[in-house]
Amino acid sequence: MALVTTAEVCDANPQLIVSGELRALQPLFQIYGRRQVFSGPVVTLKVFEDNVLIREFLEEKGNGRVLVVDGGGSLRCAILGGNPVVQAQNNGWAGIVVNGCIRDVDEIHGCDIGVRALASHPMKANKKGIGEKHVPITIGGTRICDGEWLYADTDGILISRAELSV
Repeated sequence: MALVTTAEVCDANPQLIVSGELRALQPLFQIYGRRQVFSGPVVTLKVFEDNVLIREFLEEKGNGRVLVVDGGGSLRCAILGGNPVVQAQNNGWAGIVVNGCIRDVDEIHGCDIGVRALASHPMKANKKGIGEKHVPITIGGTRICDGEWLYADTDGILISRAELSV
């Protein structure tokens, strides 16, 4: 989707928007990382102020996938930092979307990966390993399921039930 913007995808697919097959996330996210445009199949994770499962996912080969983390919208600590983002970049993840906070922003800005998060926060997360993998999540009123496709650029983030031919 390098040459087609999310806005153009929306303009060209009103029927998918009406049917709910194509959804836009609310504009809640800040842009981090060097890759401002990214897309890929979604892997979902639900955690709260805990980053153990996030690290476990990012240690796996990404194969162009996008990790979408519902961190409950917490602004009390960062659930993603620079080291896991470097690992994600090296393991071939296309991007990470966090409904929560990140830290080590300067380090993340140097990585060739797309990262979206609500904000940055200096405090680290808990390490209890509590959460749910591959479950449907809801971020800002938008339901996101494992295996759907995410498309992100500087205009916003789209979720599609299937890969779009653009």
